[in-house]
Amino acid sequence: MPQEKKRLRVGVLFGGRSGEHEVSLASAASVIGGLDPDRYEAVPIGISKEGHWLIGATAQKMLPDVLKGGQRVVMAADPTDAALIPLDRSGGGQRLDVVFPVLHGTYGEDGTIQGLLDLAGLPFVGAGVLGSAIAMDKDVAKRLLQAAKIPVVPWVAVYRSDWERGPEEIQRIIEEKFAYPVFVKPATLGSSVGMTKVHAREELAPALNLAAEFAMKILVERAVSAREIEVSVLGNHDPQASVPGEIVPHREFYDYQAKYLEEGTQLLIPAKLKRGEAAKIQKYAVAAFRALELAGMARVDFFLDKEGGKIFLNEVNTIPGFTSISMYPKMWEASGVAFRDLISTLIELALEIHREKTRTKYAIELPDGAGGALEA
Repeated sequence: MPQEKKRLRVGVLFGGRSGEHEVSLASAASVIGGLDPDRYEAVPIGISKEGHWLIGATAQKMLPDVLKGGQRVVMAADPTDAALIPLDRSGGGQRLDVVFPVLHGTYGEDGTIQGLLDLAGLPFVGAGVLGSAIAMDKDVAKRLLQAAKIPVVPWVAVYRSDWERGPEEIQRIIEEKFAYPVFVKPATLGSSVGMTKVHAREELAPALNLAAEFAMKILVERAVSAREIEVSVLGNHDPQASVPGEIVPHREFYDYQAKYLEEGTQLLIPAKLKRGEAAKIQKYAVAAFRALELAGMARVDFFLDKEGGKIFLNEVNTIPGFTSISMYPKMWEASGVAFRDLISTLIELALEIHREKTRTKYAIELPDGAGGALEA
C-alpha cells in the first residue's frame, strides 16, 4: 500500500504592526481558504498591533480569534531549532515547512520579517530582504526604475525631519517643481493609507502632516489625469505577467475608503487597451520586477495618461492583496490560473528560491593548519 505523502505545514503570517493590519486579516483568510488541503496544512500565525506573535489551531478560520486567544509564541532565529517556541514553555516548538507572509506595509512588506525568516532558515513566499525593502520605499524604487528606463511620475521626496524643521522651505521646493494638484503620501506604506490629493496651497501642510504620521519620508507627486492599470507578476528568474486589469474608482481617486470601505469601484479585467498598450505594460511590469530584485509575486500598478496616452509606473507591491476583491488573484484567474493553483505555485516558488539560497557558501573552507595564521 503506497505511503500517504506528508502535507507541508504552511505558516500563514497575518496582522502586524502596520496601518494595513485589518487588510491583512482579510487577505490571510483568503489564502488559508485557498490552500489545497491534500497538500498543505495551514498554521495561522497572527501578529497583534502590539507585536505579539500568536498561533491558532490548524482549522481555525476566524483570524481575529487567533489574535485574541491564540497561544503566545516567539520565532527562533536559529535554523537548527524549532521555528515557533511557546512563550510559556508549555511544550515543544512547532516546525514549519514554509511561510506565506500576508503582512501588508510596515514590518511585513519592508524586508524586516523576511530577514527574520532568513535567519530562521525558513522558505517564504515573495521577495527577499533587498527586494522587499527597495519596493517598500517608493522614493528609492523610483530611482531604480528610472535607471532601468521605466517611466515614473515626477516626484519630490520630503523627510519628516526637514518638513518639521523648515516647512516654508519645503513648500517652496514643492511649488517650484509642481503646479497643483499634487498627491502626498507616505513613502513607505501602501493601501493609500495617509494619502491625500492636494488641490491648493492651503491643503498642502495638512496633507504633509498626515503623511508624516505614518512614515519618516514623504512622497509628493505630480497629479496625473490617468486610468489606473494593474498587472500581476509571478515567478522567480523567469517572471511572467498576467493580463492587465483596470481600476475605475467611484471617488475622485482610489483611496483607502474606495478600496476597502465602500462599494462602487469597478474592476475591469481585462482592461480595454489599444493594440500594443497591454504588451508594453506587461513588458514594463516584468522589467520592474527584475530591476527591483523581486521574487515570487508582485502587483505592478501603472497610470495611463488620458490625454497623451503616456504610461507611467506608479508603484510595485511585493505582498499584494489576496482578498475576495483583490486584483492580483483576479488578474491571474483571467489569465487562466485558478486561485488554488496560484497559491500552490507561490509556495513552490518559495521552496525553489530557498533551495537556491542553500547552495550559497557563507564560510571560507580553510586548508588544514591555516587557522593558526588567522588567530595570530
